[in-house]
Amino acid sequence: MAIRLTCKTLGAACLGLSMAWFTPAAFALADIIETPARQTDLAPTNLLNDAVRAGDRIVAVGERGHIIYSDDGGQTWAQGSVPVAVTLTAVDFGSETHGWAVGHSGVVLHTEDAGENWSLQLTGIGASELAIASKEDQIAAMEERIEEAPESEVGDLEWALDDLFFAMENMQSDLDIGPVNPLLGVWFENDQHGFVVGAYGMILRTQDGGDTWKDWAPQIDNGQNFHLNGIARIAGGALVIVGEAGQIHVSVDGGSTWERRESPYPGSLFGVIGTGQVNEILAFGLRGNMLFSSDLGKSWRMVPNSAGATLNDGAVADDGRITLVGNGGTVLMSGNGADSFREHFRGDRAGIMSVVPVSGTNLLIVGESGVKITDARGKNLQ
Repeated sequence: MAIRLTCKTLGAACLGLSMAWFTPAAFALADIIETPARQTDLAPTNLLNDAVRAGDRIVAVGERGHIIYSDDGGQTWAQGSVPVAVTLTAVDFGSETHGWAVGHSGVVLHTEDAGENWSLQLTGIGASELAIASKEDQIAAMEERIEEAPESEVGDLEWALDDLFFAMENMQSDLDIGPVNPLLGVWFENDQHGFVVGAYGMILRTQDGGDTWKDWAPQIDNGQNFHLNGIARIAGGALVIVGEAGQIHVSVDGGSTWERRESPYPGSLFGVIGTGQVNEILAFGLRGNMLFSSDLGKSWRMVPNSAGATLNDGAVADDGRITLVGNGGTVLMSGNGADSFREHFRGDRAGIMSVVPVSGTNLLIVGESGVKITDARGKNLQ
């Protein structure tokens, strides 16, 4: 797990530093939140972290607040108007026109016109304030439990109360620094209901299109606040969240409640998709580890591959072909429902962050070297 760089973890190294030391960083973060993304013809060639379909349109997001969109399968691109210059990590659409993008500094952006214009709905400051208010509610509830509990249970409950206070103090320290923690995943069911997930166990839910958000972390069994890296809906309707330390959480009621699943892999999982078959889950992440379940995560099998590269994203084509992409130009393809994968590596070895199936068996990939149109093995067609 990454270390939270606050005075609590820096210890003696932090002694003697005044809050003035933190002020420039906070101002710098505020600057890029308040500075619109620069329009540039180079946006399609720079780092892009995610790409999705919005109807027939493809929308991709990346560094410096760049959001680009294409109406011809990725042959040509236009750049959206974005009010922030932070790195964006993920994008999803609840309808053909309503979409949300998330990224560093805890930003949540919304579009109503399929990616041409974006507005800022939330920053990490607002997310932290929501989390702190939620933690205060948990502390109040725990104090009531302690008052009413038999003497034999008081000791354990007081330990739990201490943990809540410590977690809230960490959140308040982060808030003093500024909106530093990134959001890493987003999913929307429609133009009203959705979730965003991110670093240190952040998960927020909206039921009004992002006008208001609620801290949903208390609904997740993640007491150590491990990073939550990705969220997706699979065939059959279940939602799945994956993250650090093998975190896997499943909801069968639209995200109202979540159950933690035991994972055969204790490392970081960066993405999750369905295979197209009901209740089937494919999760993947660090060092090429892949986990497959046919029963909503109640049991798992490891999917072998010798590529060994971290896997970042995956997609399923209309013909059922599954493609996973990752670091070092890795492109893995399965035509047998994830029983096995054929391994390919792009010549440039640049990291691939996301993949969208396009015409025939072709792929649109985005990553360190921007947008590329490739064949099924990741070989450039342009």
